[in-house]
Amino acid sequence: MEEQAMLARDLVLRVCAGATEFDPHWIRADGKVTTPFLVPRDRNLIRAVVAAGRAMGVDRLLVCRTRPEFSYDPVTEVPLDTDTLIDLIRGWGPAPTDFLVCVEDFSAAVLVTADELTVAAGPADFVRELVGADIPQARSHFASRARREGGPVLTRAAQLYHCAETGARHARGPRGPGPDPAELLARSAERARQRSPRAVRSLRALRGAWGWLMVAALLVAPLAVPGLGAAFPALAASFVLLFQLALLARSRTVSFASLLRVAAFGALLLWPLALAESAVTGLLGGDPYGVLGYTYVAVTVEEVGKLLPLLLLALVARRRLRRLAAVDFLLLAAASGAGFQLAERLLTQVALGGAGMSAGTGLFLPGGSTVTDPAGTVLAVFSGHAVTTGLVGAALGLAVVGRRYGAWLWLLPPVALTLAFLEHLNLNARLANAQLHPASDLVHGLLGGGVLTPWLLVLLLLCAVAMDYRLIATAAESTPPLPGQPPLARLRRRARGRSVAMRVRVPADIAPLFRRTALSWVDLPITLATTVSTIAHELAVAAIAARRGPSVLCDTWRFLRWRRANAMGEARSAGRPWRHYPSQEELTRQARELAMRLGLAATGGVTGAMAAMGAAAMVFAAAPAPDPAATGAPAYAFMALDRIQGWLGDLNGVDAVWAAVVLVAVLTLLLSGNGVPHAHPRMREFLRAPTANTGAILGMLAPGQVGYALLGWAGLLLPRRVNRLLVR
Repeated sequence: MEEQAMLARDLVLRVCAGATEFDPHWIRADGKVTTPFLVPRDRNLIRAVVAAGRAMGVDRLLVCRTRPEFSYDPVTEVPLDTDTLIDLIRGWGPAPTDFLVCVEDFSAAVLVTADELTVAAGPADFVRELVGADIPQARSHFASRARREGGPVLTRAAQLYHCAETGARHARGPRGPGPDPAELLARSAERARQRSPRAVRSLRALRGAWGWLMVAALLVAPLAVPGLGAAFPALAASFVLLFQLALLARSRTVSFASLLRVAAFGALLLWPLALAESAVTGLLGGDPYGVLGYTYVAVTVEEVGKLLPLLLLALVARRRLRRLAAVDFLLLAAASGAGFQLAERLLTQVALGGAGMSAGTGLFLPGGSTVTDPAGTVLAVFSGHAVTTGLVGAALGLAVVGRRYGAWLWLLPPVALTLAFLEHLNLNARLANAQLHPASDLVHGLLGGGVLTPWLLVLLLLCAVAMDYRLIATAAESTPPLPGQPPLARLRRRARGRSVAMRVRVPADIAPLFRRTALSWVDLPITLATTVSTIAHELAVAAIAARRGPSVLCDTWRFLRWRRANAMGEARSAGRPWRHYPSQEELTRQARELAMRLGLAATGGVTGAMAAMGAAAMVFAAAPAPDPAATGAPAYAFMALDRIQGWLGDLNGVDAVWAAVVLVAVLTLLLSGNGVPHAHPRMREFLRAPTANTGAILGMLAPGQVGYALLGWAGLLLPRRVNRLLVR
């Protein structure tokens, strides 16, 4: 507080709209979590207020009465001491009065009325100390009591703080948008699992057996047709690339199986994009094998065409699109690019009979290319279609999801698209024995020349993860909490305390741009602390679930992803109607069931241990590619399609069958058998009926599900002290 004493009216005007109501504009700023509740005005309430102040990392609070007759009373600074605050309230007289307890930077406050109504607003950590860990349940209880008692004060509070919508008592059906085609398909699959378990179990077993048959076909096909030996390494490289990105993207809401399906769609895009390149080149009067078709036409069509899956998602899954996190845009775009890269490389290498190039591009984000001259000088570096398209997707995700941070984020997509365009153009120009314009070459060099692109992608990925978790934290009003107390409470307290101390020092009369920049820098430690704490919490929950078997672990993975998706939908909706999936009631039921299965049903107390997240260092190493004149290695879509058509024309009937089998195998392994298993055989049932459970084992051990099974079985070997990572 300033040296000159602040008057009560100044503090109330900043925070409140009246003596008993918070200002809606103040609540919306910084995404505050707001919860009204009914509690007696006793020592326990004051003790909870002090605990909430400690959760904010501050050492004093601002207290004043909110009624107009006390407008010119000075605001009182009190330390975080229960008795001191009680003595101050008693000094106001025996008659109950409305008063406000606020943090110095006005980021959190508690409004205590003369009755039992109390309202807490601020970060989730602040509100949890007052209403408990389950904030949605506290809001639901208040809404139920407001409907039951029907008083004007409670009804007004329930509607003002969005615990109950206007007219909710008379609503006959749920409000909000209807399902989209993607959700209808998911619901149909869920109903099939419940209504026809035997048929679904048989289909799972058939899928698992067919998947392993396709793996065997990929391994045997090179013995009959040597050129098909590039299929398995190229497919494995795509799996590794998408797995690395999905592993780093801790805030993702799309499943790994969905990414592989998008990769399959991206691979199928090669054929229409190749036709489009041929048509555009013909309209321009150029030669498809000339410089024009190889450079400007090919690069423009491919860089734009690889983003078509995002457009298709907006058409068939519009509701789902509004629940995407910022990192999801990156993953979906990278998956489309990885599929296109897989098809282009595979067709080119099969047609030319060359070895798989993915094996020579390093272990981190494989798929790039390096063009060198005979002397070994590097002429062009291309980080791969997945990386460049993922970079554009990351920029789009930051701009779409982070719109509340300012319109300047929309500068990122044009810059990312320019970088991807110039990097791809430089590669194709070198392969066509041409060079970039000096101005384009200068811009390309300033953007890293292709060497820095993977690291720029990782940087944007980390920024997207931090933004996602910051937004997820603001949706605590409707998102069920994770089991157990959040770890790293001391880290969050220190970050918030530092933020409060620095925010009060930022002058209010400076230029708005400078003030926003300063406040963003001040809030950065809070964002990082929230991100690390939430990741540690999710990893701890997954570790405890892994010790209880594969079934609990898989259910936990699905719940964590659905919880993040619903939290992102709530945060991005900004008060507009949006589509819950699963429904709010279903997600809450899953959260409670999971807490009971993990032994963390009752949340409260102090965290006894914290989960540590280890990050493995990865090194990007790009190996020089062979001379393009000798191998013809990288090629654009039209050239790859033209070469594979010529190669297929030279095959006999048996070899053509093997080529078709490999194509079916690649698409099969991308489209099916990669999701988190829903059913797990039990050892007791297996001993009683081994034949009947063989299908269940095949159903959960499709080629893409082996990793889930290995992690689930490895979790059974974890020591018992893993259960102490979280406390109730």
